[in-house]
Amino acid sequence: MTATPLSDPASLPDGPLRAPKRRATGIRKPKEDRHFVTALARGLEVLSCFRHGEVTLSNQELAQRCGLPKSTVSRLTMTLTKLGYLIHVQESGRYRLGTACLALGSALLTRLDVRKIARPMLQELANFCGGSVALGVRDKLSMIYVENCRSSAALTLTLDVGSRMPVATSAMGRAWLAAVSDSERQSLLDQVRDLDHLAWPGIQAGIAQAMDDYRRLGVTCSFGDWNKEVNGIARAFDPGNGLPMMAVNVGGPSYSLSPEFLLDEVRPRLIETVRAIEDALPR
Repeated sequence: MTATPLSDPASLPDGPLRAPKRRATGIRKPKEDRHFVTALARGLEVLSCFRHGEVTLSNQELAQRCGLPKSTVSRLTMTLTKLGYLIHVQESGRYRLGTACLALGSALLTRLDVRKIARPMLQELANFCGGSVALGVRDKLSMIYVENCRSSAALTLTLDVGSRMPVATSAMGRAWLAAVSDSERQSLLDQVRDLDHLAWPGIQAGIAQAMDDYRRLGVTCSFGDWNKEVNGIARAFDPGNGLPMMAVNVGGPSYSLSPEFLLDEVRPRLIETVRAIEDALPR
């Protein structure tokens, strides 16, 4: 499926920089929407505060990340604990994600047929390049891995299913930005700019370059932008059937995956792999 036409890089938001908003979770309450349940949104924000690799968080840490009063967060964590979405660690007074979250995630992944279709193709590409090949979808300001394949090489990225990559600086996130509609891209970039207006000029330049790369090369790149020791390229696609835009990323240590190798050798195989996945998906 052909990606949505891209706007000129010059159209990326570059107006007066606004002060960062109080909340940095990527959730925005629709204005004047009487159907929006604020209490539910706040509870989901608490659950989304847990980052990859973090085991427990305190009420104070959750309050800081959500931008909510600690008393409000305390009521939310108590409710989520009773429902099984959080576990209260008595010894430390901190919280960890509960089994109810695991049940929700497992239910989604088992019904995500695109993972089963894509996996052998992703593994073949990983074996060729000697790196890590992942399938991801956007979640707020991150791309989250829903499938990941590694080569048999001794040293590859240790990211796995559930790992998160920043939308604005990772190859996978930039591919998503390049493929979605102008309005969807603009909305997310506004949030990125509001989150860190000091870093925005550099982020904006990287995204503008990614837009140009996607037009010319068919992939987006991140050569040390997300992590100075990691290189990657990515391409997005629309899986259809009501599923969100997805992206396939090839990445690994910069000493083993040079920009030249990724662009000259891996890029055509990545493009072909994504096309093969699209062709294999039911429509």
